[in-house]
Amino acid sequence: MATIGASGGQKPVSVFNPKNRTRTADRTTRPGRSPMAEGVFRSMTKSDPRVGRVDSAGTGAYHEGCPPDPRTMSVLEENGENGYDHLARKVRTSDFKDFDYVLAMDDDNLHNLTRLQRRIIKSCGTDAAPAKVMMFGDFGGQRGEEVVDPYYGARDGFTIAYEQMTRFSTGFIQQVLQDAAGV
Repeated sequence: MATIGASGGQKPVSVFNPKNRTRTADRTTRPGRSPMAEGVFRSMTKSDPRVGRVDSAGTGAYHEGCPPDPRTMSVLEENGENGYDHLARKVRTSDFKDFDYVLAMDDDNLHNLTRLQRRIIKSCGTDAAPAKVMMFGDFGGQRGEEVVDPYYGARDGFTIAYEQMTRFSTGFIQQVLQDAAGV
């Protein structure tokens, strides 16, 4: 899942990949998409006062405490995203209150995140989970575009995912942050 959390500097901005696994339920992967989204978005907004914190997490705890896939890190470094440090974690119920936006990488992620948010609201009320849960790809120019999961492919899949993250982050900044500021 990608969670991009807060605009307006009130809440953190978080980029989550709701599950650090492939679409095949019985196979898992190392963290790749969400940490890449987090790294790109952090870099693009590091001096933006409207952005509090950027974070990423998975819907599963498969690789909790592990660093991102080495191919993710090398693509980030090749694109000038140096010094990025991340350890995988599972999404928490508090993320839906702590972040303004929770952004999914694909349809499965979106389904899992919205289901979790509904459970939180049902048990704790709407104030417990006010975050907007959306597809990250909605900010890339094609509604519902999914982030390519590069894990089982060649390294060029990570380059494609990086391009998507850059495009989606740019769209988010233009559509959400600039619109909110009246720019």
